[in-house]
Amino acid sequence: MAWGYSIFGLDSGKQFTITSNEAGAASRALKTLCLCQRQMTQSVTGKTNVNMVDPKCKPAPLAYQNEPFLNSPEGRILRILSEYSEPLSRFRREQIQDTVVFFGSARFYSKLDAQKRLTGIEAAAGEGASAEQNLQLKQAVASLDMARYYEEARRLAFLLTKWSIQIPARRRRFVVTTGGGPGIMEAANLGAYEAGGKTIGLNINLPFEQMCNPYITPSLNFEFHYFFMRKFWFAYLAKALVIFPGGFGTMDELFEILTLAQTQKLAKKILVVIYGSEYWHRVVNFQAMVDAGTISAEDLDLFKIVDTPEEGFEYLREGLTKYHLVPESKRAGERVPEIAKTNP
Repeated sequence: MAWGYSIFGLDSGKQFTITSNEAGAASRALKTLCLCQRQMTQSVTGKTNVNMVDPKCKPAPLAYQNEPFLNSPEGRILRILSEYSEPLSRFRREQIQDTVVFFGSARFYSKLDAQKRLTGIEAAAGEGASAEQNLQLKQAVASLDMARYYEEARRLAFLLTKWSIQIPARRRRFVVTTGGGPGIMEAANLGAYEAGGKTIGLNINLPFEQMCNPYITPSLNFEFHYFFMRKFWFAYLAKALVIFPGGFGTMDELFEILTLAQTQKLAKKILVVIYGSEYWHRVVNFQAMVDAGTISAEDLDLFKIVDTPEEGFEYLREGLTKYHLVPESKRAGERVPEIAKTNP
């Protein structure tokens, strides 16, 4: 009695009876097929060549080393898991316990760079400027005005890092984290770098704007393919968010965290600092939401609007100390980074 199968996938699993001679013939045929397979090709001369395949069986690539598979739709789950597991292993190795995340526009320049840009455009435009040059000039003037936020983000990150690196702890606390690109992200990484602390950059591939800034700690420089995995890591270790003026991406991160806090999905307090009342009062009317009944008056307590680096730092220091600086003995035996846990 034997179980039959077909190399073409037909009649698989059908039970039948064969004689010993038939079994031997089948075995020899299968061996011949495996070891003596021939590939028929047509040469340029029109003659038929018969190339014998190497009879030695070559091992197939290991699944986790098979690049075509890993880059295929079927390998997507492994790519997603790797963007969770690989950053986690590095955070453990670098002893990162928690973070303070800075968000803001990637299009802001430092004051020095903004002034150089404006001077160059003014020189090129001259007296008879075209409509396009006038537009560039208008944008350059606005860029110089917004450059103050670059300098203030740099200052706030510096103050926060100077304080956090002096906290007596086994792991690094409240590490300045950004999206790793230019603008406000660069400013915050620069401020933390100047203060002598480690600083994290969570980069992502974009068609424009996004490029790694040079102030990120090399061992904490990450590159993501999936937006949702990058967003996960922004929130995973965060104990505070600092929101500088920005565009769609900045508002996306702001309202996502406010929604989690409003719906009480976060078991631990995440401080939210909105920086620059002049900009944000023009862009978002939170009081109008209260008046319309779309949010509660108490929801305005989920964030704090500040206008100076010193004001922002004092709020962060007070809140982080109150909610997150507990005695080390309470974390005895903890082996993984503390996370922004969610409620059941």
